[in-house]
Amino acid sequence: MTIQFNTDKTISGEERQEAYFTSQIKEGLDRFSSHITRVEVHLKDENGKKDGFNDISCLLEARMEGRKPLAVNTKGNSTKEAVNSAIDKMTNAMNKIIGKLQEH
Repeated sequence: MTIQFNTDKTISGEERQEAYFTSQIKEGLDRFSSHITRVEVHLKDENGKKDGFNDISCLLEARMEGRKPLAVNTKGNSTKEAVNSAIDKMTNAMNKIIGKLQEH
């Protein structure tokens, strides 16, 4: 499972932060790794450099073998909060999809 990060110019793409989030995503989606080929993470600050509430947006897109990509979008007060929320949302969506596949 390959993880690709994309950030807007207001979010620093520090290597440490990217490594941390990569490990969080791999850990959170590990049980689906046989179905996922690539995960794309899009982080952006909705308000730019201004302070705001729930202004960090995280779009998490999972590319699955033989299926259309699955995307979830969340917002948070920090990148950590937004990414963790997106991981939870993606896990729930993947559980539903994999459950339906196993029923058939």
